[in-house]
Amino acid sequence: MKNFFCKYPLYKCTKTLALVATGKIKAELVIKNAKLINVCTKEIIDNVSVAVAMGRIAKVGNCDSLIGENTKVIDLQGKYLAPSFLDGHIHIESSMITPSEYAKAVIPHGTSGVFIDPHEICNVLGTKGIDYMLKDAKSTPLKTYLTMPSCVPAVVGFEDTGARIDAKHIKKAMKKPECVGLGEMMNFPGILNADEHTHQIVEQTLKADKVITGHYSLPETDGGLNGYVATGARCCHESTRKEDALSKMRLGMYAQFREGSAWKDLHHLAKVLTEEKVDSRFSCLVSDDNHPNTLKNQGHLDHIVARAIEEGIDPITAIQMVTINTATSFDLAHEIGSIAPSKCADMVVISDLNTCKVDMVIIDGEVVSENGKLVKDFVKYNFPKKAKNTVKLNPIKSQDLSIKCNGKSAKVNVIEIIPARVGTYRRIEKLEVINGELKSNLEKDILKAVVFERHKKTKTKGFGFVKGFNIKSGALAQTVAHDAHNLFVIGTNDEDMALAVNILIKCGGGMVAVDNGKILGLAPLSIAGLMSDKPLEQTQKDVESVEKAWVQMGCKHISPFMTMAIIPLACLPEIRLTNRGLVDCTKFEFVDLIEEIYN
Repeated sequence: MKNFFCKYPLYKCTKTLALVATGKIKAELVIKNAKLINVCTKEIIDNVSVAVAMGRIAKVGNCDSLIGENTKVIDLQGKYLAPSFLDGHIHIESSMITPSEYAKAVIPHGTSGVFIDPHEICNVLGTKGIDYMLKDAKSTPLKTYLTMPSCVPAVVGFEDTGARIDAKHIKKAMKKPECVGLGEMMNFPGILNADEHTHQIVEQTLKADKVITGHYSLPETDGGLNGYVATGARCCHESTRKEDALSKMRLGMYAQFREGSAWKDLHHLAKVLTEEKVDSRFSCLVSDDNHPNTLKNQGHLDHIVARAIEEGIDPITAIQMVTINTATSFDLAHEIGSIAPSKCADMVVISDLNTCKVDMVIIDGEVVSENGKLVKDFVKYNFPKKAKNTVKLNPIKSQDLSIKCNGKSAKVNVIEIIPARVGTYRRIEKLEVINGELKSNLEKDILKAVVFERHKKTKTKGFGFVKGFNIKSGALAQTVAHDAHNLFVIGTNDEDMALAVNILIKCGGGMVAVDNGKILGLAPLSIAGLMSDKPLEQTQKDVESVEKAWVQMGCKHISPFMTMAIIPLACLPEIRLTNRGLVDCTKFEFVDLIEEIYN
């Protein structure tokens, strides 16, 4: 696969690289006295030098003779030198900042490349949203590889989105130089049932000789998983158990061990390597979703590598999982992912291997970050007006949230969350009918939930109940509601819920927490209702205000707003709520909210 992101394509560099390597001309950059982390052979080699020309590596070894008057020399004095890091599955929109702000956040932590699936903004704005993201990313040194969204909507027929992607869009996108493959194929039922629309999307990707990234979240690892892999899915980030990841790796699928802000799967998945002792070549580390607090206070892939080491994974193996393994999974190991002649000169200097402390980042042979600070500024891209004002809803009243019910009580389907995990449980709970309505029941930790379609003024809304947040009062609403990103609200009472909805309508989307008629926290996200046009620091403060509100209202879970955000995602088991209603995501069929009424 061609690499659009190198400073120069290799065919323009071969003469120069050969002349530098043989000492006939001097290098542009020489890095001396490094402990080289060789991810090709899984070893650390002392006292190594690396010579760079035209943004690529010319020689690895003794490079003293390649230093000339104009050669920049960096003496590492025994620090570690590794390939810079690659995140094989990320949704930038989930960070709630723009691609350029995201680049500013992650580059100092050693990240030189991300494989993005912008299906969040695509669900709102269609392919124009993707173009906006790529234009913004292009202003930065961060190599932003596109995996074209495959499932917009995520599961056809179960939700309403702002756009729809079909095989024609995929065929066109595969011609983009930034595009390396297909975004996560969440519609595994369509794959396994030979749905024509779904397989046409896969077909166009395969015809273009690009990579299909996967999303197989079922615990069934026999015929279903085999059938899914048989259609070409290369990798999957949806393993939550050791058995899931091991089964995928045994079938030649890259298991992407996820450790994001909310989804803490690494503890369970690391056991594939630490207990089962299998070869690690089909394993990668990914973040999937990171919110601003994580990026600002913990880091990015450096943090995830350190977490892998904490879980008992060998440090060099952990680095392989964010370098050569990721590059190989996308057919790009001939260009990136290792420190070897001809490869892009993308490197990180690490002073402490066990904590993965990154001191310097080099991309295409240029130092872009030192001591955790960028040394190169970016031109900010201004998102057009079309990317804003995307909440197309009229203000609502509290009575618009009423769930009418005849009788004295009723058995209802309830969505029970699993903190720090992506799954949910389907529960049947008995609720009392009060003045002809079903309401939240705080004693049972059950909150009313409503999803409003906000893209095309269809006026559809889905009603449900959620369990497990421990909210004692107030309401929370957000337009970050995967993947359709309709407006989603939960709460203890209709008045606060209506207020929360109306606040987001007025500010163009975001996240808000209200209690007793007062705003406790607000994070405006004006770009598609998903991202802020503010810098990371300000966005982080806004999001932190909402996080603190969750705690104040009674919830102590990790990143609860991210757990809330996937309640409408109809491709994850067991049960979800969209603007069309409750969905059984094991059978992929709608279910009634009320199971039985008692008079």
